[in-house]
Amino acid sequence: MRVALLTREYPPEVYGGAGVHVEYLARSLRPLVDVTVQCFGADRDEPGVVAHQSPTTLAGANAALQTMGVDLAMAAAVGPGDGRPGADLVHSHTWYANLAGHVASLLHGIPHVVTVHSLEPLRPWKAEQLGGGYALSSWCERVAIESAARVVAVSAGMRDDVLAAYPVVDPERVRVIHNGIDPADYTPAQGPHDAATLALLDRLGVDPSRPAVLFVGRITRQKGVPVLLRAAASLPPDVQLVLLAGAADTPELAAEVVALVGGLRAVRTGVVWVQEMLPRPDVARVLGASSVFVCPSVYEPLGIVNLEAMACGIPVVASAVGGIPEVVDDGMTGLLVPPDDPAALAEALGRVLADPAAARAMGTAGRRRAVEYFSWSAVAEQTAALYRELAPT
Repeated sequence: MRVALLTREYPPEVYGGAGVHVEYLARSLRPLVDVTVQCFGADRDEPGVVAHQSPTTLAGANAALQTMGVDLAMAAAVGPGDGRPGADLVHSHTWYANLAGHVASLLHGIPHVVTVHSLEPLRPWKAEQLGGGYALSSWCERVAIESAARVVAVSAGMRDDVLAAYPVVDPERVRVIHNGIDPADYTPAQGPHDAATLALLDRLGVDPSRPAVLFVGRITRQKGVPVLLRAAASLPPDVQLVLLAGAADTPELAAEVVALVGGLRAVRTGVVWVQEMLPRPDVARVLGASSVFVCPSVYEPLGIVNLEAMACGIPVVASAVGGIPEVVDDGMTGLLVPPDDPAALAEALGRVLADPAAARAMGTAGRRRAVEYFSWSAVAEQTAALYRELAPT
């Protein structure tokens, strides 16, 4: 069976959880099906991976319109041509590639599977980022989801959201296949920090002798960074706040975060903001050197980064939204708090930091849960079985 994965992000251009998902899914599917990848951005050297750029005629157009231009090129590329057979099935990820999958299905007469990593109707703040393009992104997502042969939700909470946002979708067409984790890439620290970890922490400005609360993610309204920064004002003075967080989605959000970070630094030490995108091994080292991971999202279909933290053996304090409660076992692998509640978030972080023995137990339980229930091999097997239902050849 020939399957074309359609995605905006693919290594080395990976910025968020959806990109991580496609990277590992493609790798894990290859022993099971014939996989090709159509992605955005610069040309890739990897066999079977084709990258596409926005048409020059759309230069200067709204970003969503440029995305649709790339989608049309992707839809054409999955068909037969130049001596190659066409795909038997297309599988798109995020609204950026959903239109490509829908058009490819119509054009080539093949099934389209959509994996839903988030939903545009539940992210109204994107209108601030995309302007009129938000109407286009919402249309692309709606048409694709309502027409897809199958919709994959990355959590049970995400499935509920799909059916609520798009009530015309037959519930029988919506399956839950969780995100996964590679426990070989994210492992607990073994004893004292090694020289490479100490050198990295020194370069980033992190003091290994002080407790550290770590956030890793994009600065978008969804991730709740301002909530965390307000909560951090109430943390014990010896605790560091480490943000591995790149550029904000909008100038307005950037200004808000800069002001909050500045205000925090005026009253406490140990506020570290790393805006460069670190390689995965470096992120894993910082995770392993941290005391607790924090995920203050106001919306989160699942949150792969929580799995990464758990695999590194550190406790997680996270918002009880979306699919997060399916990952973080409250009281066992971390603590769950109401979203958009700085006081509750600060209190939960303080509880974990005040009891290192309990924190270590949570970290150990988190590693065990990540390995046992969220492996990529299991994700790939479930996904391939879904493909065979639709295109048994």
